[in-house]
Amino acid sequence: QVQLVESGGGLVQPGGSLRLSCAASGITFSIYDMGWYRQAPGKQRELVATITSSGITNYADSVKGRFTISRDNVKNTVSLQMNSLKAEDTAVYYCNADWRDSLITRNYWGQGTQVTISS
Repeated sequence: QVQLVESGGGLVQPGGSLRLSCAASGITFSIYDMGWYRQAPGKQRELVATITSSGITNYADSVKGRFTISRDNVKNTVSLQMNSLKAEDTAVYYCNADWRDSLITRNYWGQGTQVTISS
């Protein structure tokens, strides 16, 4: 059974920091590309950051320079360090695991963790 369990969300003032973590089980974590996505009320889910199985990272323009994604293939975790948080970062943040080859796609989501930026 595949599980992606996010943690670390909460309420933070603008300019503050949070660190989200996602613990994965039931998958061969090291071969999966991992990502963080977010969904604000009334908006579509959007990509925040991804990290490939080989460690290549990609960020949405809106978070570049403020957020850092990392992974630990020993602990089977992916983290998102969020600094200089803004009100527009308020959303539910979801962890994603993705693996695919020419025939098979495996894609999994966590249940989400709420991040609220407010004074």
